[in-house]
Amino acid sequence: MRMLHYRKKYQLALVTSAIVLLAGCSSLAAPGQPNTTTPETPTVQPETTPPAETKPTEPNPPVTDPVKENPEKQEKPQETKPPKQEPANKPSDSFELPDIEVVAEPQSMTVLVNKQKKLPENYTPQDLVFPNVPYLLPEKSEKRKMRQEAAGALEQLFAAAKGDGVSLAGVSAYRSHAYQKALFNRYVQKDGLEKARTYSAVPGTSEHETGLSIDVSGINGKCAAESCFGGTKEAEWLAQHSAEYGFIIRYPEGKDAITGYMYEPWHIRYVGVDVAKEISEKATTLEEYFGAVPVSAENSN
Repeated sequence: MRMLHYRKKYQLALVTSAIVLLAGCSSLAAPGQPNTTTPETPTVQPETTPPAETKPTEPNPPVTDPVKENPEKQEKPQETKPPKQEPANKPSDSFELPDIEVVAEPQSMTVLVNKQKKLPENYTPQDLVFPNVPYLLPEKSEKRKMRQEAAGALEQLFAAAKGDGVSLAGVSAYRSHAYQKALFNRYVQKDGLEKARTYSAVPGTSEHETGLSIDVSGINGKCAAESCFGGTKEAEWLAQHSAEYGFIIRYPEGKDAITGYMYEPWHIRYVGVDVAKEISEKATTLEEYFGAVPVSAENSN
């Protein structure tokens, strides 16, 4: 009896286990069917900060000498500039010029001033005036001035030229000793003493300092104080008529060995009507008129 009781109890336990197992299986959805059971709440995993990315440690580069590695990049020693040198061509005051005779009568209308004869130091004419003629210079420029007698003759010359259909203009007349010195020094610094003396006068030897000379051009200023002035109608008129008003072409063509200067058809000099006509008629120079031809020029003839 006892054995039978235990067997039934065991069978009942098996049936109960089977029923529980079948109930658990029925809670599972069939394939292709939606799951009607309450889904399980997923467990949220706490976020974790990923470990910082670490780069592999690079080995230190070998220490190299840039000078040895690349000789071309060697640092050059700083160049030192040589001390500033004075220009080779110094102002005229520093040159030893040959002795030049000082003229005895600088106020004379026929005074001869050239490379062998000079005016007294800082000579200034006492009767300078402004001729009433057209100029290429600014109004009241000192370089417009001429000595009174020469200024009056210049006004007559300009009026006569205009009557012949030739309009003239003054370019440069009187120059002070200080101005001539500055001008000559500038030429010396540019071209050297010897070359400068072929086209510019040493201070004291310039005819412009006498107040009796003037450079002339056409009223338009074309070729003013330039070689291209030669052959113009203004140059031809001056060559033909200047002597009638007491002026000469001071530096004629082909006479540079005597005058010391190249041909300047624009440069006229007042010497008075009588002397001017004699020089013009003989096609000579002021040096030849006074018999003061340089020895070098005499030897060249």
